[in-house]
Amino acid sequence: MDMKALATIVLAAGVAQGQTAPSLKGAYQGIFRIGAALNQAQFEERDARAGAIIAAQFNTISPENVLKWESVHPRPDGYNFEPADRYVAFGEKHKMFIAGHCLVWHSQTPRWVFQNDQGEPLTREALLERMHDHIRTVVGRYKGRIGGWDVVNEALNEDGTMRESPWFRIIGEDYLVKAFQFAHEADPQAELYYNDYSLENEAKRKGAVELIRKLKAGGAAITAIGLQGHDRLDWPTARQQAETIEAFATLGIKVNVTELDVDVLPRTTRQNTADVSATAAGAADSNPYTAGLPEDMQQKLAKRYAELFEVFVQHRSAITRITFWGVTDGDSWLNNFPTRGRTNYPLLFDRAGKPKPAFDAVILQAKAK
Repeated sequence: MDMKALATIVLAAGVAQGQTAPSLKGAYQGIFRIGAALNQAQFEERDARAGAIIAAQFNTISPENVLKWESVHPRPDGYNFEPADRYVAFGEKHKMFIAGHCLVWHSQTPRWVFQNDQGEPLTREALLERMHDHIRTVVGRYKGRIGGWDVVNEALNEDGTMRESPWFRIIGEDYLVKAFQFAHEADPQAELYYNDYSLENEAKRKGAVELIRKLKAGGAAITAIGLQGHDRLDWPTARQQAETIEAFATLGIKVNVTELDVDVLPRTTRQNTADVSATAAGAADSNPYTAGLPEDMQQKLAKRYAELFEVFVQHRSAITRITFWGVTDGDSWLNNFPTRGRTNYPLLFDRAGKPKPAFDAVILQAKAK
């Protein structure tokens, strides 16, 4: 029996017994939290279609952009908290676990952050003070309200070495320890995370494992690793996913999958990457599903999500949160990454807000536990 037929039988049985429609948060209650990253229209409740899905399906949320430095702290002399305040209020209204993303990152950080009034690079001490002020102000504002923070985002290269970001060049490798120190001081009860992509690749995973060891040795109050989970139909393998979760669990920290989606379109880059600076030109055959995702591809996507969630459920003792990067296919950043203007189908809900076969597959993995 194929997955589609099995899903139909299970869901029909639920209806016959008078059950309500299945929800992700309900299916995974007691296993791990299930969430989504929200854009501004969604948490301001201007997107009614997505709003209904968010309220029914998820018990944790992340912000796509409004807590990144360029949004919340655009000028040296001023913060812009209004959108972030609305995001937090939305999560509180729906009694959700609220995540903050992200405090220290090389991207979407204004150039002035790293420069003095003359446009020259800051000294180590000056940049540390600027980082401290930002983290103290932002985390402090939401103390006791935002439950966990991506403290540092994407500090590693693909080979596991440290990325030569302005943070690293000016401060040195201990900028990570300092960032975690400042965040913990601002809210001692908040969970604190390191977040990165492609950690399922062995070289980068080894670098991240060593980084976490150094953070812990340096006294960082790190709660969990964030595996972004920007996956494809053929990557990572189930074995790679399992080995990655196990590698970090062995370090005594929890694992979050923070930005989950599955790219179904042909590759336009040579390697897997979620580096937002990556771009690629499209060819005539790189956008094949403009009229909709064919049924055979729907089933491949469903099988892929079933494979991933089977691994997640098997490692439930290590995992606290699975968050999708977006609500519906139409919201996904993958429509424009790494090639702009394509039509992608990476999530569990289609552009009309209807659950896809992949949604049924994920629900079934919870039932199979």
